[in-house]
This record gives sequence, C-alpha cells and structure tokens, in this order.
Amino acid sequence: MPEIATHSLGKASLVGAGPGDAGLITLRGVELLAAADVVLYDYLANPSLLRHVRSDAQLHCLGRHGHGKLWTQQEINQAMVEAAQEGLHVVRLKSGDPTVFARAADEIEALKRHGIPFEIVPGVTTALAAGACAGVPVTDSRFASAVALVTGREKPGKSDDAIDYAALAKFPGTLVMYMGVTSAPAWSAGLIAGGKSPDTPCAIIRRCSWPDQETYQCTLGEIGEHLHSGSKIRPPVIVVVGEVAREASADNWFQKRPLFGQRVLITRPEHQADGLAHTMAELGADVYLQPAIQISPPHDWSRVDDAIRSLHDYDWLVFSSANGVRYFFERLFALGDDLRAIGHMRIAAIGSGTADTLAEYHLNADVIPAEYRAESLVASLKDEAEGQRFLLPRASRGRDVLPKGLADAGGDVTEIVVYQSDDCTQLSADVVEAWEERPIDYVLVTSSAIARATVRLLGDRAKETKFVSISPITSDALREVGVEPSVEATVYSMDGVLEALQRHVAGS
Repeated sequence: MPEIATHSLGKASLVGAGPGDAGLITLRGVELLAAADVVLYDYLANPSLLRHVRSDAQLHCLGRHGHGKLWTQQEINQAMVEAAQEGLHVVRLKSGDPTVFARAADEIEALKRHGIPFEIVPGVTTALAAGACAGVPVTDSRFASAVALVTGREKPGKSDDAIDYAALAKFPGTLVMYMGVTSAPAWSAGLIAGGKSPDTPCAIIRRCSWPDQETYQCTLGEIGEHLHSGSKIRPPVIVVVGEVAREASADNWFQKRPLFGQRVLITRPEHQADGLAHTMAELGADVYLQPAIQISPPHDWSRVDDAIRSLHDYDWLVFSSANGVRYFFERLFALGDDLRAIGHMRIAAIGSGTADTLAEYHLNADVIPAEYRAESLVASLKDEAEGQRFLLPRASRGRDVLPKGLADAGGDVTEIVVYQSDDCTQLSADVVEAWEERPIDYVLVTSSAIARATVRLLGDRAKETKFVSISPITSDALREVGVEPSVEATVYSMDGVLEALQRHVAGS
C-alpha cells in the first residue's frame, strides 16, 4: 500500500536579501522571514535580517569560502524540498535578487519537480545599488541608455567561450560584471580584443551598501592590475564598465557619513540596544550587539510586592534607570493595580532615557536633574527631603549614592530590587568572528556595571579597541579595571554618546 502522508505540504519562498544593507530588503521579504519555519541563508545576506525570524525557526548558513563546509547546490535543493515535504515553510534567503546570478533556476526546477508550491520575492541587485550607494548610475542619458549584467564566472562544466566578448565590446551601453575578480584579466582582455577601448572608465565596487564599502576608479586596461587571483580586493565585487563609471568617486554620500567604516560594539542589554544600533547604522557605522549584562526579574518579588501594597505610605517614587521603570510598573499591573495607586506620589528620574520610559506609561517626572547622575538628583531633592518617604525601585547591584544622599538629607528611604543584573560571560560568535577579521574600533559602555562587565568579557581584546564612556562615573569604573576611556560624553545620555563619538571620529 502507498505511504499515507501525515501532514500537509509546506511551501518555499526564494527571498532577495538585497546587496548588503539590511534596510534594503522588501516588506514582503520581511513578512516571509517572520513566518518561516526554516531559513537557508547565504553568508552574504546581512545577518541583521535574521532578527525578523522567529526564535523557534531553524537557521542554516550555507557556508562561506575559507570558513568551513560550503553547501552544494544539490544539498540546498534537497534541504528545501525535504523541509517543505514535512509541512514547513522554508525561506531561501539569497543575496541580491534571487533571479540574478543566484542559481534560482536550479532551485525552482527542484521545487517544481517535487510539486512544492513556491514564491519568488525580488531583491535589490548590486548593479542597481551601485547607482545609489557608490555614485555610479548604470544608465545616464548622456552616455548609456542600456545596461547588460554579465557574469565573470561561468558555471563549472560550461564552455569558457560561452560569453561573446566581441559582441559585448560593441554593446551600446554599460556593462556590469558580477563575480569577476579572479577572471578579471581574462574578461577585460576579451573586451579589449573585441574592440572596446582600454581607456574605457571602470568602477570597482566592493561590498556595495555595506558599512565597509570600497570604490575604486580605473580604466579597462588597468583592471587586470587591480583584480586577479592574488588581488587584495576580495569578493564580493562588481565592476561597472562604461562612460557612467567616469562619475564614480569614493567621496560619495554613502561613504561620507560621519561614522562610515567604523566598527562599533554596543554593550547595552539587547532590548535597549536596537534604537541606538539603528541610529549608528544610519550614520554609517558597522554595528555589533554584545550585551555585557543580562537583565531579568528578581529572584524574589516579596519585598517589591510588600512595597506596592504599601504605596500609600510613600511620598516619592525615584527611578534611576529605564529598566527600573518597566519592571516596577509591570509588577504593579500584574498585582491588579493601575496608575491610580501612585496618584498621590511625586516622581523623580535620572536621565532622559528614564523620563522617556515613564512617558510610555503616560507619566511625567516631577524632577529630572540637569546632569544625569545620582549626585545631581540628590542635590535637586535635598532641600525637601526632610521627613519625606522615598521608594527606590532599582537593580540588584549599583552605587549607593542616591539612597545614602537622600537619607543624609533627612529622607526615609526604602530600596526594592525590581530587576536582576548579571554579567554575561561569553562573546557571541558574530563578535568573535568580526574581531578576528580586525578589531572593533569603538566599544560603547553606558553604566558602571556595563563598563566592568565589558572589560571582563573582552579580556585581552579590551587592549585592542577604544572605549566610549557615557559619563565621568562610568569612566572611573573603566579605570578601576585597567582601561582608560578614549571618549567621554559631556551630556550623559545616548545622544551625548553619539555626539562625542562623532566628534572623536572627525578629529581622528
């Protein structure tokens, strides 16, 4: 008897990841990543795109040249088919556009042969991204009204003379050569032999739209000197051949951004790092996330619960962090209370980030010190602290300046631990791999606890980078563990950190 299927057929989606910048994927591509059960992704697809994937999805990198095993096309096809036959939605995340030199035809054939339903989502291919990110418009009404996309590397087993260089040499427009680093001496010579002038302008664009994009100008006759099997210019590379390349310049908007080319490590807890990471990426930085501390609920809620049940006894709520705000109010709501429970209380907060988090709960702080530090908040409150009862929701560790200062000023202070702060002990594989390629340029630390934990986490790597500190207190914490900060913010906020870093990079 034939075997009876135990589950319905899944489907496959071939999704274009774009040329590199994670923002260049389509909305449909993001939707499919979020719905995927299995993702098979090229190493050239930006790893940031995997944040759109569910935490329980299976992720498979298909390999990188010189770094472990490369999946064969047959293995990729088989994995797609098997996942779909198990009733899963598999996304094949492909660099650039799936249908431009990306072996989509092989994968589509395999899916059709097994009756697997599929969808193809186009992506921005590098030839088109070059116009936007490298200042090389592939068409220009003055020079070129047509463009040809050409592979510089044929499929194994295919004849080397499959490309008619004589015909391409006469093409009335721009040529864009893909995957042509090692074969550059051959294809450039072929074009010249076919009649194309050796003085034809060329633009070599490496890692288009990535934070380390490089742009070089030369002529067709010089291509073989720049690109060859031993070239220092390594893939991924495209070459734009034609008069439009005369406009190419390394001094374009993309590479002129204030943090372009700088590798920056953000060490804040992951849920607090996204906004800062996005802003830095917009400024051109190559951003890596590596939490130095892990934030979690307290081991015991009993003291917090007792304080919440006795809120009528307190005059002030004092917050020193955004995490303190979130954990306190989420616990308040979990116990069945709402904001009316604090209606009689005044609120003080250190820092714009803490105040912004209060605003998420439709609350405004009554007191925010001019300087975002505990000493300034104590100074702001000391004249009215006498006889007042203060409730301080805080982390499991931290400085005692605030409770001691308020108590010394005559206040009655109760501290409650609303979240646990523990050091992370292992660097992520992405950070390790990036550091091995070349050290991170800047490491951002935004609290004393993060500063100490980061130095311990990095070990000897801490000597190979520059530290950016949010405040003098954080700088002192770095010095305690043997590191002198290279940059210190004058305004103790995330905006202040960004401003200080940009000044330092510009000065360098």
